Amino acid sequence: MASFSFGAGNAAKLARLPLYAAGRLLTLVVPRSRNRWVFGCAIGIADGALALWEAAAAGGERAVWLVGDRRQATDASSRGIPHAPKQSLRGLWLTARARVVVVTHGFGDVNRYATHGAFVVQLWHGIPLKRIGLDSPETLRPPAVLGSGALARLARRALRVLYRRTAAGIRVVPAASHLVRGRLESAFGLPDARVPVTGEPRVDVLSRGTAAARREAARRRIDHLAGPLDPTTRLVLYAPTWRDGEADPAVPSASEWREVVEVLNRRDAVLLLRSHPLGAGDYAPPVPTDRVRGLGSDVVPDVTPLLPGLDALVTDYSSLVFDASLVPLPVVFLAPDVEAYAERRGFYGTYADVAGADWPRDWSAAASRLDVLLGDRAAAAEAVDRSRALDERVHAYRDGENTARVYRAILAGLGRHVRPPAAGREEG
Repeated sequence: MASFSFGAGNAAKLARLPLYAAGRLLTLVVPRSRNRWVFGCAIGIADGALALWEAAAAGGERAVWLVGDRRQATDASSRGIPHAPKQSLRGLWLTARARVVVVTHGFGDVNRYATHGAFVVQLWHGIPLKRIGLDSPETLRPPAVLGSGALARLARRALRVLYRRTAAGIRVVPAASHLVRGRLESAFGLPDARVPVTGEPRVDVLSRGTAAARREAARRRIDHLAGPLDPTTRLVLYAPTWRDGEADPAVPSASEWREVVEVLNRRDAVLLLRSHPLGAGDYAPPVPTDRVRGLGSDVVPDVTPLLPGLDALVTDYSSLVFDASLVPLPVVFLAPDVEAYAERRGFYGTYADVAGADWPRDWSAAASRLDVLLGDRAAAAEAVDRSRALDERVHAYRDGENTARVYRAILAGLGRHVRPPAAGREEG
């Protein structure tokens, strides 16, 4: 089963209230250094945090990455990034001393007890389609042990207050566009000035260089991670989103797997499976086949740089659909539980706004849709046009300079009006 749910996470948060109070006292007496930064990212040395790290390093900032496990520490060492365990006393001290704290998921990306008073930069980890933060009832779900009575309602109110007060410490949340800006302001309870439209650092890699160079680099990396592939083989990524602790309802049955593999064989394609790192479900085909391969977060924490190497994306409510629109990729939407998901989690707008009016609800229908996309150039071109239209709606910038704009916004917030050099990076 999944390793996390909001109910369990919120129970732990309430239990840690004394530690938050102690951390608050620490930050009141420990002065923050003028130019120290700390970085953290739930998925590792990756995502927008890595892009901003490189800009900050080029700008001469004194920065340390706070790691969550040995793998992250090894990765940081291989990149020459100074690091420390975030849950250690050193991690606590570094967070308490840092003027700037950079996270991508939540305050737990660094040492969560020592962020008060810092200039917090919340890069987030994708344009939200599903409701997040204060906009989603799931975020404030009380611990299951409290049931649904008065104690549960009291816990929900306490969680809302705690979440809002914590989010109030965020000074910058970069938005991909004015449309996305409204979602982030609402989700974090922040004013306009703290949510600048700069573009997301995490997707700069999808705009830098030529399309051919991006595809070549991504294919090389996929070959290394998923096993050798013929250059003409088409690649399809399946990336379902997190079900808040529940199993993915779209895991293929044995008969559906046979249909999927038949399509892959017929179209000379490989399906790369990327279940959510906090999700649950058995995605193993019932028969051996080299047409289905794993590409989970244990293999590659950040899949965004690999999108140019793909030929199609299959997903449900993942923010990857917005990233894929920058490539652009044709998308097959596979969502069997839209009504239930909308009731429990909610969407910004409607699901049909993004997926269209007729999306597959099982793998049998998704396999048929994929078969058409891979076998009919006109159908593929139409799907790519839909992705381009989505890109126009959600991305204000496609110039590879999002990171530089975010860095300038941070410097401006710190009162340092210095124009930094644009930071570039190569993937693959």
